[in-house]
Amino acid sequence: MFDELGNKLDSVLGKFRQRGVITEPMIRDGLREVRRVLLEADVNYKVTQQFLERVQERALGEQVIKSVSPGQQIVKIVQDELASLLGEGKATLNWSSSVPTVILVVGLQGSGKTTTVAKLAKRFAGEGRAPLLAACDLYRPAAVDQLVTLGEQV
Repeated sequence: MFDELGNKLDSVLGKFRQRGVITEPMIRDGLREVRRVLLEADVNYKVTQQFLERVQERALGEQVIKSVSPGQQIVKIVQDELASLLGEGKATLNWSSSVPTVILVVGLQGSGKTTTVAKLAKRFAGEGRAPLLAACDLYRPAAVDQLVTLGEQV
């Protein structure tokens, strides 16, 4: 699920790694690309904004450690903030002892529920499980069609 996001972030951050000197405009431009990648991955807009504000604040406020390049330090800051945002521990899903395990996903309109459900189904299928997707959003035009299309990709 995070592979594509990780690859895109790695590509953006790779531009920082190559730099010996990092300027404030370079940080702004790089973080603009990070914002685009996160939003394309359905990360909540407010979460993305808060994350980028913390990264920029740290990136502009920190002294560069002599043993690493400024670019490497920016990458480290982004990694630290992502770890903080996602949580340090590993959460587990409690599977029901009897089939099926039901997972109800709720959220505001346009918050990425259908896409997230498809990503979860793909992950579960990769783990040898047999996910069943059921549309409950019967008021949104094309909601069922979207779920069918995404489900076929699982």
